[in-house]
Amino acid sequence: MVHRVPFGRGPMPQVHHPLCPADRDAMLAFRSQLVTTSGPPTRASFDQLVELTPPAASVEYREARIGGVPGTWCTPPSPRPGAAILYLHGGAFVLGSARAFRHFVGQLAARAGTAAFVVDYRLAPEHPFPAACEDARDAYLALASALGTEQVAIAGDSAGGGLALGLLVAHQKAPCGLLFSPWIDLTLTAPSIDAKASEDPLLSRRALELGARQYLGGQDARQLRASPLFDSLSHVRPLQVHVGTAEILLDDSVRLDSLAGAEVHVWAGMPHVFPRSLARFRAAVEALDLAGAFVRGSLGLERHQLSP
Repeated sequence: MVHRVPFGRGPMPQVHHPLCPADRDAMLAFRSQLVTTSGPPTRASFDQLVELTPPAASVEYREARIGGVPGTWCTPPSPRPGAAILYLHGGAFVLGSARAFRHFVGQLAARAGTAAFVVDYRLAPEHPFPAACEDARDAYLALASALGTEQVAIAGDSAGGGLALGLLVAHQKAPCGLLFSPWIDLTLTAPSIDAKASEDPLLSRRALELGARQYLGGQDARQLRASPLFDSLSHVRPLQVHVGTAEILLDDSVRLDSLAGAEVHVWAGMPHVFPRSLARFRAAVEALDLAGAFVRGSLGLERHQLSP
């Protein structure tokens, strides 16, 4: 049973999803598997992990440039013309690629019934802040110019979720925002950073501090483009957020529930960006189904449904 629980000052309650027995067993197995993994991820190992997301049926992938920014189109069969999702991937600003995330974003595109462009933004430390922000902006502006601002949904996970929220603040005519475990406060002041440390199997304060340091290159973490949590979020369009309770970035998501039109889904026992793990968690499938329906509705595609 899903529970809607009031939290904070928000006009909409959080939506709490309980942990099902199958996912409890899968999570135990996942934690045991991680015990045998040593050392921090490299770019190659991170991409290999992300690519484990199973591809959606019949989704086609094509490399392209939008606004001079490279990326990958994920196009489902018979997509709705004149609409798109701009997707910004995670990886603490130092890891990840459009190619690695194509299967995950293809799953979202299939459920939303529209094509999605995964931005291959420049990574730190070679390209520190605000390079990633600039690439996200340039790709969005070019896509919005081609399709219309009301036809480009903005989505992202983890660090990419922070980039996505920054775009939503700057470009308020976007029809909606979709965030998976967003990292929107690079000051790392949220209580869950420490309170959830023993539960989080993937992230640590040390890892986030390293990512923030490499990304910021000595610049202020409270800058609005770096940490959009500190910006004025009152005019952000409809927003759907998915986050697990077993992650140190939990508070970055739940602090968004005070926004009008924001719906924060909190999934018991789930780790960081769990919707990528479609082959492992039932909750991942359910979260992506909700995400696809949300984007479909925001873009006026309620009747345009595709099977992933």
